[in-house]
Amino acid sequence: MATTLKALGLTRLFGPNKAVNNVSFDLSKGEVLGFLGPNGAGKSTTMRMLTGNLAPTEGQVEICGINIIEEPKLAKANIGYLPEMRPLYKEFRVNEFLRIAAKLHNIPAKKINSSIDIAMEKCGLTHMSNRLIENLSNGYQQRVGIAQAIIHNPEIVILDEPTVGLDPIQIREIRKLIKEIGKEHSVILSTHILPEVEIVCDRVQIIDKGNLVFHGSIDDLKQQRRGNKLLVGFKKTPTLKKLQSLFDIVKIEKQEDLLHVIQFKNLDFDMEKFIQVCVKEKLGLFQVSPHITSLEDTFVQLTNK
Repeated sequence: MATTLKALGLTRLFGPNKAVNNVSFDLSKGEVLGFLGPNGAGKSTTMRMLTGNLAPTEGQVEICGINIIEEPKLAKANIGYLPEMRPLYKEFRVNEFLRIAAKLHNIPAKKINSSIDIAMEKCGLTHMSNRLIENLSNGYQQRVGIAQAIIHNPEIVILDEPTVGLDPIQIREIRKLIKEIGKEHSVILSTHILPEVEIVCDRVQIIDKGNLVFHGSIDDLKQQRRGNKLLVGFKKTPTLKKLQSLFDIVKIEKQEDLLHVIQFKNLDFDMEKFIQVCVKEKLGLFQVSPHITSLEDTFVQLTNK
């Protein structure tokens, strides 16, 4: 797949404070990248650098091979951006606002009508064409915001917290829309909502205190959740000392109904061998399964490292 975006060593200082520290990644066509982090982690600062709204202190951004600092107009023509605060003129009707957006993106006059129609169709706004934006629900206003970001058919669409403030039904609809957009464009989805990343994205990166603490596929994230723990059931719980004499175990945590979480020193522990030894030692093992860490716990672990 063609690479549409490259971020190389992005660093941004605000006085003595380092908001973003040496962040590098790339993006391919037809890919949805989740950009995840707690509030104040540096997500929005990174988004502003990627879109050319903020110059990096160090590093560079290439959009479709074009340096965004050296040739900003040419590079930005390939970007569609929806910031966290929607740039909507609510006193306009939907089609009027999108016409303004089309002109701002220098779409040729003869193509403006078709570009508006395509953007509205993709975003489910066709039946809202003549409605005042201020009279639309929060979810439909967000769709208008996304429509202005894709109206010029950009290679890259960057969405900053697109589901904040929406109700559960609206969130589901926006997520479905993002997945559809991701089939034809490269998408960066900035969010702090963990389940959203697993549902919508192909890859994920997690930033904390300006540093990239995780970068990988959704499968990599799931493997991170699997970790080095087993959920086991013993009829009579052996002591930690007994278990450590048999296995490389760090700790054992008691759960409900005779269940325990056992943490091994290494990720490559052998579960089959664990079962065989437990049977041989007559430890009364009646249940064993990988202990899947919750998304929230995984996030906390990564951002506290």
